[in-house]
Order: sequence, then C-alpha cells, then structure tokens
Amino acid sequence: MHTTPDTADDLLLSWPAPAAAWHEAAPVGNGRLGAMVFGGTHRSRVQINDSTVWSGTPGGPAAALAAVTAGGAGPERLAEVRAALRAGDRRTAEALLMTFEGPYSQEYLPYADLWLTLAGGERAVHRGRTLNLDDGVAADSLDLGGIAVHRRTWADAVSGTLCTELTAAGGPVDLGLELTSPLREVHRGADPHGITLGVEIPVDGAPAHEPSVAEPLRYAGGPVGGYDPFGALAVRVATDGEVTVAAQDGSLRITGATRLLVTVASSTSAHAHWSGLPGPDSRAAHLQAAADTAGAAAALGARHLLDQHRSDLRALLGGTALRVGPRRAGTYDVAADILSGRDELLTATVLFQFGRYLLAAASRPRTGPPANLQGIWNADLRPAWSSNYTVNINTQMNYWGAEAAGLPACHEPLFDLLDRVAAQGTGVAGQLYGARGWVAHHNTDMWGWALPVGMGHGNPSWAIWMMGGAWLSQHLWDHYDFTRDTAFLRDRAWPLLHGCAAFLLDWLTDDAAAAGDGADRAAGGDGAPAGGWLGTLPSTSPENLFLSEQGTPESLTHSSAMDIALIRAVFERTLRAAGLLGVQDPLCDEIRAALPRLPPPPVSPAGLLQEWAEDLPEQDPAHRHLSPLIALHPLGQIDPDTTPATALAARRLLDRRGPGAMGWSWAWKIAMRAWLRDAASARGLLLEAARPLEGDAGADAPVDGSQWGGLLPNLFSTHPPFQIDGTYGFMAAITEMVLQSHAGAVHLLPALPAEWAEGAATGLRCRGGLAADLTWRGGALTAVTLRRIAGDPAEPVRVRHGDRVTEVTVVPGAPLTLDGRLRSAADRTEAAAC
Repeated sequence: MHTTPDTADDLLLSWPAPAAAWHEAAPVGNGRLGAMVFGGTHRSRVQINDSTVWSGTPGGPAAALAAVTAGGAGPERLAEVRAALRAGDRRTAEALLMTFEGPYSQEYLPYADLWLTLAGGERAVHRGRTLNLDDGVAADSLDLGGIAVHRRTWADAVSGTLCTELTAAGGPVDLGLELTSPLREVHRGADPHGITLGVEIPVDGAPAHEPSVAEPLRYAGGPVGGYDPFGALAVRVATDGEVTVAAQDGSLRITGATRLLVTVASSTSAHAHWSGLPGPDSRAAHLQAAADTAGAAAALGARHLLDQHRSDLRALLGGTALRVGPRRAGTYDVAADILSGRDELLTATVLFQFGRYLLAAASRPRTGPPANLQGIWNADLRPAWSSNYTVNINTQMNYWGAEAAGLPACHEPLFDLLDRVAAQGTGVAGQLYGARGWVAHHNTDMWGWALPVGMGHGNPSWAIWMMGGAWLSQHLWDHYDFTRDTAFLRDRAWPLLHGCAAFLLDWLTDDAAAAGDGADRAAGGDGAPAGGWLGTLPSTSPENLFLSEQGTPESLTHSSAMDIALIRAVFERTLRAAGLLGVQDPLCDEIRAALPRLPPPPVSPAGLLQEWAEDLPEQDPAHRHLSPLIALHPLGQIDPDTTPATALAARRLLDRRGPGAMGWSWAWKIAMRAWLRDAASARGLLLEAARPLEGDAGADAPVDGSQWGGLLPNLFSTHPPFQIDGTYGFMAAITEMVLQSHAGAVHLLPALPAEWAEGAATGLRCRGGLAADLTWRGGALTAVTLRRIAGDPAEPVRVRHGDRVTEVTVVPGAPLTLDGRLRSAADRTEAAAC
C-alpha cells in the first residue's frame, strides 16, 4: 500500500493481513466513539465502543454509601480500628475495616459491532492494512477479481460519528451491512437509509474477579431512580448502489456499488448525565438524535468528512513531534520493523507517537469520560478489572504525558471526572471518616465512585487506601504549571485542591506511631518537631505487603511513605495556588502548621528508601508497584541535585525492585530512571518493555508480575490482560528522557542514551508556559528554540544541558534560539567580537 500525497510525511503502521483477533485490530477514536478495525476480505468487523456506555446508575455510589454506613461503618468504628492498631491487634482492625468496603465500581462495556460483508470476498486477495498515527485513518485494500477495493475508517470528532468509506475501482461490488450488539437489544429499525438499534445497558456489573456474584450483569428493564439505562445507535449509508433491507434480520444489502459511506452515531442517557446539558428525554428521542447525527454526517459526503477529520486531528496532534534517530515519516511493518527489535530508535519514535495518538483518540474535551484502563476500547462484557479507573497508579499514568507531549486539551476529561469523584467523595469523607472535604480510594467509574471497594473481602493492601484523591489532584496543579492558566487554577483546580487538603488535614493523626510496630518516630523521636510528627492511621502501601514479627503477610500500619509524600504535595500545591490567586483562607493556616510536622522520607539502615514508616521486610522485595518512590516521580520531592542522599536511597530501592513485570510498571520505572538521569537503565527497561508478548494474550497473567508482559501485535501494551496505561506511560517516559522541566529548569536531553545519538523534537511543552524545539547529533545538543505559549514574559527561564546552565528571558512572539553551548545569537556575536 502507498500513501497519498497529503500523508507523505506521516507515520503509518502496517500489517500484511487482516486482524485475526481483537488485539491485532487497529484502534480509532474521537473521545466519544472508539472502534477496533479488523479489515478483511469477506466479512470484516468494526467493533464499537461509546465512552459513556457503563453499567450502573448515577445513584449507585450514594446508595452504596448508605448501605455501608447502615452496616456500622463510620467515625466511631474508625476510632475502634485505630485503637486496635495501636494495641497491635491487626486482625481486629482488618475485620472492622472490611465493613467500610462497598461492593465494586462499575464496568465499561462493549457497545456494538458493524459487519461489512463483501460478496465474493472469500476469493479476494488482501493487500494489507495501515493505521496512520498522524491523521487517525485505518485503511485496508484488496483485489476482488480485478476490482481494487479500498476501505478507510476514522472517528470524526467534528461530526461526532464513526465513518467507513469503501471505494471500488474497475467495477461495482455487492455488500451486506449488519449492526449487532452484545447488550440487550430492545429496538431495531431498518430502511434503505440505514439501521437504528436501541439497547438497554446493565444497571449493575460485577468485575470478573468477583465470580461469586449471582448476576454479574443485571438489567433493570426500565428507568431506575429517574435514570433510563438506554443507548441508541444509528447507521446511515450513502452509496451509488441500490440498498434493500433484508426482512429476516434487518440488515442491509447494497448491490452495484462503486462507493459506499457508512456513518455511525450514538445517543445515550449516560452521556446526557455526564455532560449536564439538556438531552433527549425519551428512548424515541435518543433514537432520533442518533439518526439525525448519522444522517447529517452522511449528507456531507466522505471527502468532506475525511477532510474535516484530518484538519481537526492534525491541529491537535501536529504541534508536537519526536524523532529518535533518522526516521519518522514512512510506513512500517509492525512485526518486521518494530516488534523485531531491529531498530530501537524507530521503536522509540513510534511508541511516542502511538501514545499521543491513542490519548487524542480516547480523551477529548466535552465528549465523555476520560481514558479508562483500556482507553475507550473494550470488547468484553466482563473486562479485566472492569476496564474502569484504578487510581493508585493506572489512571494517573494515562495522563502523565498529556502536558509535556503537547496534548493539554486531552487532560480536561480527567478534571471532569475529578468533579464527580469529589461530589461523591464529600459524602464518603463526612459519613465514613467524620472529615471535611472529599476523599477517593483506589477505584472509581464514570459515576464518581469514591467508596472503598471489595465487598467486605478485598485485601486492605489495595482496598483500604484513602489517597486516591490526593494523587489525582496532582494533575490539577500539573495542568496549571504547564499552561499557566490562572482561570483554570481559580475555577477548577482551587476548589478541588481545597477540598482534598481539608480531608487530609482531618485524616492526619498526631499519635500514628502507636500502631503495634514498635515505632517512636511519630511520638517524638529524634528530630521530631514541636508537637511531634503527624501521620496516617490506618495506612497501606499499594499494593505491597510486609511481614510481621510472626512472619505473617500484613498490609495495615501507619504513615506509609506514599501517604506522607502525597499529603505533602497536596499541602504545598494548595498553598502555592492560594498565593497565586491571592486567596486568604483559614485552611492555609492549618496547612502551614501541619507541613513541618510531616516526617521526611524514611531511609533504612541499609540505605534504601523505606516503604513504610518503619524498616519492615517486604513480602515481595521485587514488587511491581513502586509506591514509596512516588516522592521521586511524579511528585519531584526527591531530586539528584537538591536531595542527593535521598535520591541515592531511591535509586537503591529501584535497583532492588529490579526490571520487568508488566507494561505500566515498566513505564513507571523508565520515568524514574529518567528523573534519576540514568539513561542506560531507562533504555534497558524500554527495550524489555518493547518486546512482543511471548505468552497467550487471551490468558490473564498472575497479578504478581511473575509473568512478564510485552507488546501485542497492534502495539497495545499488555500484562496480560491488555491495559492501555503502559502504552501511555511509554510515551510519557520517552518524553522525560529527552526533556524535563520539573526541577526549576528546562533540562535538555537529561537521560539520553548513548545509542540515541541523533534526533529532533518539536513542540514539547515545559512547565512555565513554554514550548521547546530541539535537535541533537552525536549525543549532544545542537540547538534549542524556546517559545512562550503562556505565563509571565518577565519570568527568567533557566536552561540546562549537561553541566551548562544559562538564564534567559522568553517573550511571546519572539522565539529564542540557543546553540549546543546554550548561547544565543547575541552571545555568539559578542564572543566573536572579543
């Protein structure tokens, strides 16, 4: 297959054959609709998702909270938990905490399948398929007895539709078109213009790891609490062939066609709830709305739809690019050129752009919820971990690269979810813990679930963790720090940071050390501030366990390193936000009093960063989670320059955790090595992670990381099962190897491997409202151009490369170029004159 002139500079993935399995298909998306495009000769499949098709109802989280509190969970029982831990009675504390667990958050579900059958296609020769990572078009071609058939599929954000175009050169073709759904079908209509499908969506969905649930997918058969769990899909066709309806199944038959455009649109009750805007008020209105959207798109024609899609997506993706090595533009066979490991430079380039493409496809402003565990692509009615939001690492990793890789708009749906989590989490904080503000635990969904999950038997190592909101809140500050959008800081970030900080102030205790671990630090040990240390009780460190004095695996203790690091980050950023906004708030005085009483990162006698307040032996020293290292990345509290001793302790712990595991763990380790400026180790981890999966992609690996993951044939990262966080994480980590801006300077090539001797980047974003274009050769910087996108033009900008540091001023509309020695043109002129 060849590229057309308007895509000659693009990066395309290619496969020689149709997808034989879901994890071989090509993903497209517009933030609302996602699809996996299989291609094929005879009967091809486009599997469709809608980012708002979740089990559950808006009232589900509140009902679950009411049930938990009715069972006795609340502030008085929390006091019993703390008393038991202070007495060293972990079994009693754990049993009491089980009553704080609600059932489970809800599931992200598959929606529909579009089937296109080509008459005589079983005799056709497939000519290969591609996915363009710059314009989001999945294409394939085939030869049908001398007729050249070409298909293109894309998800257009402008019209809000999924589009498939088929053209036949050399003669007409006959086709069949079907629309099916794995959900409960309650309406089907068809006419020569297209098909409409109405489905009911389950009001409850149990995760696959809860096999004892009697009815894993429960339908209501009608509205629940004023919410109707309904979705409408509409297909509209435009063709020069003749369209008839098959009476037996409502499919379409198209004969004598040389061109066919298929548009798909969706309307769901959940989307109306998510957007908060007036929407269709009946099932008939949803069906009509979907039909109108699909019909309006079809009337525009394929050329117009494709042009507007390309213009829209290129405007989003085109401002930033990265090339490691000499190649970027071209069409690359995924197996031969990338998964083979023959060219690690090309692999790094592709993984960077693949992550950016998938984030733009899954997370767009005002379209729906943010990217979940599988982005917006899921074909399973009971997907792994419900394909929801796991917020003790995975959801955050999805968005680590959003700002630096030039996709700040893609960050916005995460803030929309935070609003919903905070609304639900306010009740949870007050009723469960007697605290102000809002709280979230380790799991949420599009309804804003904030309770602990686990059904009363979830291990506290993951279920009993009150820091989910604290970690998610860091993204609010990051978005401001990169964009310097003061209106965002005031209107969106400040209320959420304020509420999160209020909860954390109330969650802290001044006697946390009396937790049965024989510690005295929080009770006023060496170096304790006046009044003693503050801490958290109970506390866990996701998702590791320690060994008690009796050798039993345990999760409950106090003041884990992760807890304290997150609390410090929220407090510091809340104060900075208040200062920038000129806010005088009594909460800030509470924070100023509490901050000096937070203990520093603990270092063990062996010189390792500790996971818990005490030097407790880990059950799994090579654990896949890197929870205590959050202070290094992404919080930036540990730095090789400003805290060299603690950075060394962090490096030693990272060494102990070792290589390997699954995609997201690899990505986190790569980013950490980059922030430690350990280029060789970062590269080694990336090479491990970029290997093809050797096991069965359809069989879930043990969660302990004993079976390594890898890349699937379509480059999705997998454990297995497939989780998209690794794919997003690689993009973010590669960015950090090339450019960092978290330590008060624009740091150029901070962790560039020696093997990555040549490359270029355009439009990478830096904190402070800056963008950077840079080139390097022979492993050294050749030039950098800094542009001010936002922020204070008078603010000095520190630029660092190797041992050289300079300070410059960058004003809007006047890009500043420095050479490899960080000299401007004026500097070079002055040096020459001397």
